[in-house]
Amino acid sequence: MSPERLARINAMLDMRQPDLTICLEDVHKPHNLSAMIRTADAIGVPEVHAVFLGEDNRLRGGTATGSQQWVKVNRHQSIGDAVARMREQGMQVIATNLSEKAVDFRSIDYTKPTAILMGQEKTGISQEALALADHDVIVPMVGMVQSLNVSVASALLLYEAQRQRQAAGMYGQRRLDEAECQRLLFEGGHPIFARICRQKGLPYPRIDEEGQIQAPEAWWQKVQMSPSAWQHLDD
Repeated sequence: MSPERLARINAMLDMRQPDLTICLEDVHKPHNLSAMIRTADAIGVPEVHAVFLGEDNRLRGGTATGSQQWVKVNRHQSIGDAVARMREQGMQVIATNLSEKAVDFRSIDYTKPTAILMGQEKTGISQEALALADHDVIVPMVGMVQSLNVSVASALLLYEAQRQRQAAGMYGQRRLDEAECQRLLFEGGHPIFARICRQKGLPYPRIDEEGQIQAPEAWWQKVQMSPSAWQHLDD
């Protein structure tokens, strides 16, 4: 890994916000999924949550034009499972929903651990999901239409969260756990070896402060061998 690549990845890791996320409830158009994941990466969101009803093939291939390398997508069987996972992390749950109790999205305190629910393009957030939310929010609009594209709405909320968090000094400090940082350093800095490890079922080695792989000789031998050949090393 070059020093420039290492510096860029480390700078990104220092900006990650592990207690900020979005949850996509059956968002089904690939261009919206792509835009939302790319925005999450731009804001510093390290992982998002997704609930897909039906065939789960919308995030395969190059859907997010590289953003999926940096943003982990957690898939859930139901919105209840997804919200339960976020509750375990102590997150407040925000839903975009035009209701009597809805407040301006800018009035929410996003410096708290926060999950933002975004619903399906046509039907919006389900009633089940709305019942699980702590707050309903709206994006004020003065035109003839009453809703924004889902990817646009999520971008507005995420950038408001970024604005508040920057003002609170929450960026520029390493908040991701070390294991996740090591994974991203290896996959982002040594993609060829990362692919070999996945193909051969090898553990990822540690990356040192200079961005170099720290691994025993046996690991290097297994990288160069076929899986059947390295079995003799363990006998």
